[in-house]
Amino acid sequence: MLRSIGVILVAAVLTVPSFARDITLQETVTVKSINSAALAADGQLAAFTRVVPRTPYKDEDGGAYIELHTVHGDATSVPFITGKESVRSVSFNGQTIYFLAKRDDAKHTSLYKMATTGGEAQLALSHDAAISSYAVSNNGRYIAFRARSKADETKSKLAKKGFKAEIYEEQNEFTHLWLYDTQADDAKPVQLTTDTQVLSVAFRPENDQLLVRVAPTALVDDNYMSTQYQLLDYDGKQVSAFESVGKLGKSEFSPDGRYLAVIGAADYNDPASGRLYVYDTSKENERTNLLPDYQGHVQDIAWRRNDELIWLGHRGTQSEVQALTMQWFESRMLMEPSKLVAVDIEVAPGKNDVLVRAHSSAHPTELFRISGQNITRLTNSNPWLDDVTMPRQETISYKARDGLELEGVVVYPTDYTEGKRYPLIMVVHGGPEAHYSNGWLDRYGSPVKYAAQQGYALFFPNYRGSTGRGVEFSKLGQNDYAGKEFDDLVDGKNHLVEMGLVDETKVGITGGSYGGFASAWGATALTEHFAASVMFVGISDNISKFGTTDIAKEMHAVHARSYPWEKWQWYLERSPIYHAEKARTPILIMHGKEDTRVHPSQSMELYRYLKTHGKVPVRLVLYPGEGHGNRRVAAQLDYSMRLMRWMQHFLVEGNEEAPAHELPHAEQL
Repeated sequence: MLRSIGVILVAAVLTVPSFARDITLQETVTVKSINSAALAADGQLAAFTRVVPRTPYKDEDGGAYIELHTVHGDATSVPFITGKESVRSVSFNGQTIYFLAKRDDAKHTSLYKMATTGGEAQLALSHDAAISSYAVSNNGRYIAFRARSKADETKSKLAKKGFKAEIYEEQNEFTHLWLYDTQADDAKPVQLTTDTQVLSVAFRPENDQLLVRVAPTALVDDNYMSTQYQLLDYDGKQVSAFESVGKLGKSEFSPDGRYLAVIGAADYNDPASGRLYVYDTSKENERTNLLPDYQGHVQDIAWRRNDELIWLGHRGTQSEVQALTMQWFESRMLMEPSKLVAVDIEVAPGKNDVLVRAHSSAHPTELFRISGQNITRLTNSNPWLDDVTMPRQETISYKARDGLELEGVVVYPTDYTEGKRYPLIMVVHGGPEAHYSNGWLDRYGSPVKYAAQQGYALFFPNYRGSTGRGVEFSKLGQNDYAGKEFDDLVDGKNHLVEMGLVDETKVGITGGSYGGFASAWGATALTEHFAASVMFVGISDNISKFGTTDIAKEMHAVHARSYPWEKWQWYLERSPIYHAEKARTPILIMHGKEDTRVHPSQSMELYRYLKTHGKVPVRLVLYPGEGHGNRRVAAQLDYSMRLMRWMQHFLVEGNEEAPAHELPHAEQL
């Protein structure tokens, strides 16, 4: 029986086994998880990669290790590549497993292959630059891949002489499309594109054509807002294009190459790609919206047969997997909501089973197989979690002050007693085109199990503007920065107070990116509602934010729906710095020093305003080498420790001055 399925899970976690124990913050940031999977043509053999974080205080600084394993049917998985390796982009071709890695003395990320039966991996293809992604033709003859051109050695020589000037946004190098014919006499990759950014590549079945997603520049903003799927022949000439507007997600051809399924946007102002379209190449790429009224967001797609498309959708705080037939455009359920929070799916054409990566409140992302009515768990990356006390976690609904129905996920303190009020940590998601699912919410920025065992309740609100509830709901926050969307947070807090769960004088708020914006707003404009705040890579000044971000086009199209110069005063008043004098909420501000999405100056501005006013404890912590979120385990653990100490210091202990800035790291060495 699956301990992580639906109602069974809720019932199970309420009964704490006698051997249950607490979790540590170090364990929270070092849980293992399955981060990708591929399915062989037989529908039984699967390959997957497992993320293994480095060990804090022991390992040198760096990214997580990523292992390669296989599993056949429901048997025990077999390790293929483990240790200090970093494997990604795994795929099957016949009896061969392909993957990307930078191994041994390789200068760049290269393509490797190995037999499905195991053995030593062999170099399949190296290049003058790192290979970003690849695809292998069905017959195994051709390899298409994405990579930049060979680095200009002259530039490095000049740099050593001191010529290091950087031309902002004009020196971005294109990622090109290359084609490698393994049977050619010279056997050298041929560059197929020159003046366009190639973002993905795949072979079209039954045709000598390549499907690519392209953008006019290498800027992140164009990746978000100005891309298109195109068909190219093996000479790089465009055969046709698939008309679309706004954001684009995954695409996949049917096995016979007739239909192209694409996850796209409803229009240019749609905050997220979550609509399901199919183009019929036999009808001049005629496009059909398969789920026009879907009140959720499509997350992933996979063709099981020429006329049957499997799709994964997120609806509210749950997920579902369905099979859609092209003849009648009708769907039938394969995995009901409330069972698992599915992340993505894999199928083998002509085979029935569906491979699913999914998580629950009891475990991070693991691998599952759907066979008819049965869902079988294939991996257990963290068996020690069976010994950890699991707090009660559930979805709740509440009404905003204007009557809008909202949802969120509540985690109760581990030793919850009905009628007792607890301190609350509200965790606000970023985007805002994102949403919380009722699954594994433990992160370095939201250590759920650890906080619950310390006596905190936690709340993860899906405020207006979140995804998972259709296009209309996701647009409700547009042209209203920090307006009703953040009022929804206060209404959620008030609902928990009315439930009798939360002490309204002990409410903390935290979040990253747009959630950091909310945390700054909660500490300034809404300071009377929050007793502590931890802001991460957040926004404090919407005027300077527009001038320093790498997604100004996206901000205008799907968030603000205006430019700062059209209403300067409005942008200023919707900025936390404008309300800095009101602030009475102690705020800890943290930011990656290399963040290009939300420039560190956003945190510096709020810090300086609050420090100058001098009416509230404020601290700014910067993380060298980190960007829009901490990737390295030491920086993650440091963040978690500071977050929890700040909340404990002000919410529980009731202190008025900031805690000491040093953490007890040295004693661990």
